[in-house]
Amino acid sequence: MNTESPVIDYRLSVKSQSQHLFEVTMTVPDLDSESVTVCLPAWIPGSYMIRDFARNIITFEASTSDGEFLEVSKLDKQSWKITTSGRAFTLSYTVYAFDLSVRSAFINDEFAFCNGTSVFLAVKGHEQLPCRLQIIPPTHLSLWHVETSMPVDNIRESDACYLSKDYDELIDHPIFIGRCSRASFMVGDVEFVLLFSGSTQVDVSKISTDLVPICEHHLKLFSRPYPMQRYVFMTLLSDSGYGGLEHRSSTALLYPRFDLPLTGEPVRNSDTYTAFLSLCSHELFHTWHVKRIKPSVMIKPDLSAEVYTDQLWIYEGFTSFYDDVTLARAGVISGEKYLELVGQNLTRLQQTAGRNKQSVAESSFDAWTKFYKQDASATNNIVSYYNKGGIIALGLDLLLRRRSNNEVTLDNVMQILWRDYGLEQSGTQDNVIAEVCNSEFGIDITDYLQSVVYGTEDVPLQHWLSDIGIEMNFRPRQGKDDKGGTPPASAPHRHQLGASVKNAEAGVTVLQVREGLAACQAGIQINDRLVAFNGYVVNDALLQRLLDACQQSHAQVTVIREGRLLNLELPILSSREDVCYLTISNPDAFKQWLGRP
Repeated sequence: MNTESPVIDYRLSVKSQSQHLFEVTMTVPDLDSESVTVCLPAWIPGSYMIRDFARNIITFEASTSDGEFLEVSKLDKQSWKITTSGRAFTLSYTVYAFDLSVRSAFINDEFAFCNGTSVFLAVKGHEQLPCRLQIIPPTHLSLWHVETSMPVDNIRESDACYLSKDYDELIDHPIFIGRCSRASFMVGDVEFVLLFSGSTQVDVSKISTDLVPICEHHLKLFSRPYPMQRYVFMTLLSDSGYGGLEHRSSTALLYPRFDLPLTGEPVRNSDTYTAFLSLCSHELFHTWHVKRIKPSVMIKPDLSAEVYTDQLWIYEGFTSFYDDVTLARAGVISGEKYLELVGQNLTRLQQTAGRNKQSVAESSFDAWTKFYKQDASATNNIVSYYNKGGIIALGLDLLLRRRSNNEVTLDNVMQILWRDYGLEQSGTQDNVIAEVCNSEFGIDITDYLQSVVYGTEDVPLQHWLSDIGIEMNFRPRQGKDDKGGTPPASAPHRHQLGASVKNAEAGVTVLQVREGLAACQAGIQINDRLVAFNGYVVNDALLQRLLDACQQSHAQVTVIREGRLLNLELPILSSREDVCYLTISNPDAFKQWLGRP
């Protein structure tokens, strides 16, 4: 990096914990211009929704080095013009930070966290200039630690100073300041850092041990050169939150603190802990597949407005396949547990009527307005490019093996994508998967992609899973918490309401109505309070019990809707067999597919 070129200096500090305020000062050198425009992104890469981060800027002023205040004009919701008359200047502004998520900024009594897209203004037209950052932790809180994957400014290393080659790099390293538990481990010559916010006694040693083979898998799959020398798993612990967002050398995670193993507990791998390891696997995989291999429109995206692509099924979908299968390949979970997770994903997809209306290519393109802005009817109208995209990836692996006599796998496709698009970050086109399979391996998969990616057909896994010793099975739902993935353990529901409900003070509140099922046919609507079934006041358990015991073709249900009492006729319909589980018919073939001894 040529540090003799002009550098934009930033200084970040916690101004107020109780008021959740960051203070930022930004020193801009003389850029030989009468005025300078600064702006803040409206969205953060990896999360496809306009969030208007600039709305959290509270105070804003600009001055010269001798204290003269400069004229500031606001141009739009996220841009300001500073009249500089060709002089260097300093901006001082405060940012409200109280969004406990991986996308924005947050301050409480335990820690402060931010993404650069929420706090660092860009100098428009000069985003290529190096950016130097100094982070100032609260001086009265001696236990507060500073962590980021941003490159250290070796000249001022002791002062928590960092140097980025340009603005894009500055905003691609989340920042943590606060109390935490922390550990690190090496995989090859890459250092991995684990950080958990606050003082919860999370078993960092166990988590480190379990992450080692996951990290090894990803590094081995893509091989050298590695895109990072140091990687940070930055986890914000909360009561119930969940999320993950990828960055070039780190990930920001949000996870319920007591869903993780605690120091001193007996060793056990709960489903919630497995989900955490899968989340870590998912976000680490993005280091290659999203942060380097990416759609061409995302190489230099306009962060002030939506950027559309049909390809999110490739990026989030393929990653959703690799996050879980990596755990099985690495021996962190059993092959049977992996099949349970696949069965749950298939169940979720089967119970989504929207898969028959929207393709995953359309879902990718409409992520900004549909996937990221879901309402209670979303399951009837859209499909998840994460969920179906992961099933498409599994199907593609099986199809490639079948059409190549087991010589070509999805791993080979990922390695070509890394070689041809990731190393140079050249950007992929919409047809990249078909093009790679055809040009590199001589396999035409156009028919497959047309039907399951650009069309709305289901992935025909039942025809291919037998190749790896697996059988697909379906059964009715066994209870409201039945996620699928396992064989029947008890009697299933005989009859299906076709709506999600929760207990209310009297009766149940309808949260979701599934298209075409009994509740929909009866005219039950979202937010109705269903108070009685055939004259009996119900709760959720009694409602299902009466529904299963009903011997008639119809029942009378009473609902309250916007203050009106309505009596509706509910058809009694047999439960659909839309819960999926997978069984092993050939253990050797399945182990060979997983790559397990």
